[in-house]
Amino acid sequence: MQSIPFFPDQASTLASRVDHLYFFIASVAAFFAVLVTVLVIVFAIRYRRRKADEIGEPIHGSLALEIVWTGIPFVLAMTMFVWGASVFMAIARVPSETLDIYAVGKQWMWKFQHREGQREINELHVPVNTPVRIIMTSEDVLHDLYFPAFRVKMDVIPGRYTQLWFTATQTGRFHMFCAEYCGTNHSGMIGSVVVMPQEEYEAWLGGASPGETLAQQGEKLFTQFACVTCHSPGAAVQGPLLNGLFGQTVRLANGNTVVADADYIRESILNPQAKIVAGYPPIMPTFQGQVSEEQVLALTEYIRSLPPAEGGHSSTAAPQQ
Repeated sequence: MQSIPFFPDQASTLASRVDHLYFFIASVAAFFAVLVTVLVIVFAIRYRRRKADEIGEPIHGSLALEIVWTGIPFVLAMTMFVWGASVFMAIARVPSETLDIYAVGKQWMWKFQHREGQREINELHVPVNTPVRIIMTSEDVLHDLYFPAFRVKMDVIPGRYTQLWFTATQTGRFHMFCAEYCGTNHSGMIGSVVVMPQEEYEAWLGGASPGETLAQQGEKLFTQFACVTCHSPGAAVQGPLLNGLFGQTVRLANGNTVVADADYIRESILNPQAKIVAGYPPIMPTFQGQVSEEQVLALTEYIRSLPPAEGGHSSTAAPQQ
């Protein structure tokens, strides 16, 4: 692929699989387009009317021919479906161990936040040969984060989290785009991914350290917004404890359950009445408009970092929703 000037590098573990599927579908389409065009021309010439009073012979059909031109497209279509589903599942299934980085799309820039505390705008540093997961949301309109060399892209949607992942296999600098029209400066919403050897990436993290991790920033916000007055042992107004909450199953007042992931935490902060935790009153105020998307991410990372309380974690212990 690298020898073809209009094709991006194959710089991830997924890139070659996507390209092979693409070229198979393109080749099948091209073959039948040429075949149909040639046959139309040949039949138009061979079976043209040569006399004004000439009448064509009746056609009775052929069962064998019907089976062939039904069977071949069916086999090709099912091959594309199974192959495409396999590639889709590889892209959709995030590995169990990943380097997590948060991203916020905003007209017209990409803002990235590493868990160690480093922030970047329109540039993203990642290590080579390491699965990286980007957890994304938007501050304003619909965006789409696209890494051509990695062959992955995903919509970035206001009000919810989406994610994509990749494992870069080459070091270097690669393009990053917004692939969804998002306003007048959409074409300028571009950036670069810098893929580095592991030791260089660790040195970059250390050299660019702001002194506080994302979880530490979230801890300060947790105190600043007085979350400790309810979500701490011995609080006067008792809300669900958050220790060991992230990733656990939460029982709700309506009898349903929900997994306490990033979407759940975000909804708990911005729309706390959407899901009420079993055993707790619906008294938590909304913080909609009081916290930015970056602050929500910091709070989420802080809650994620909290270890389980002594004696284990109850599935009902969750942020007030």
